[in-house]
Amino acid sequence: MTVLQVRGQSIESHQIVPLLANYQLLPQLIRDLIIDQEIKDIIITPEEQESGYKNFYAQNQISSDEQLVSWLEQKQMSRAQMGRLIDRSLRMEKYKLATWSNKLETYFLSRKSQLDRVIYSLIRIKDGNMAQELYFRLKDEEQTFAELAAQYSQGAESQTQGITGPVEIGSINPTLAQLLLNSPPAQILPPRQIGEWIVIIRLEKLIPAQMDQSMIQRLLTEMFNSWLQTEVNQSYPNQELLI
Repeated sequence: MTVLQVRGQSIESHQIVPLLANYQLLPQLIRDLIIDQEIKDIIITPEEQESGYKNFYAQNQISSDEQLVSWLEQKQMSRAQMGRLIDRSLRMEKYKLATWSNKLETYFLSRKSQLDRVIYSLIRIKDGNMAQELYFRLKDEEQTFAELAAQYSQGAESQTQGITGPVEIGSINPTLAQLLLNSPPAQILPPRQIGEWIVIIRLEKLIPAQMDQSMIQRLLTEMFNSWLQTEVNQSYPNQELLI
């Protein structure tokens, strides 16, 4: 049975699953089906729905009916479809909180060392002798870190006088991260080889991660996505029997 026509090409019902697999869309379909199964019993109150609409409009910079109509046209979406999108998002967030809120503190502590942020000064070059010379200039206070970074550093930090961050520990080179975590603030570390570069670094500030609202949302989403990926992985191999 033909279920879709695309530029004169007829797509039969038995072709749908192979096409989804070929275009790498089958995992996303499975993902969405799993989500819908899990959140189907979540109830959204009128107050939560009103707040959800307000947040949605704010996020998409919709402040008038004309802007809403324009947005719907751009997305090729009806108001009913938009309402279902908002409702689904609200139920997903409520599901995450109901399922993983009791694991938040433990998960946060397990992730904290990667979530802490640092601000540090960096000079990186490829000439070992020059690196030693710059290090001694810094130790002898002949020039500032900012001056030398701007003049000699060969990375993007030369445009910021050596200052990098704040960045999460988990997002930077593991060797560099370990050096920073073991260094007291304001101490200039001797030149070290990291990959192709020889670096001179100084920790400016360590900013501990906090369990604020944005962090809670992030951690809940991480736990949800980890669980969901496991569910998809378990479901996806079975689909190959249909292809």
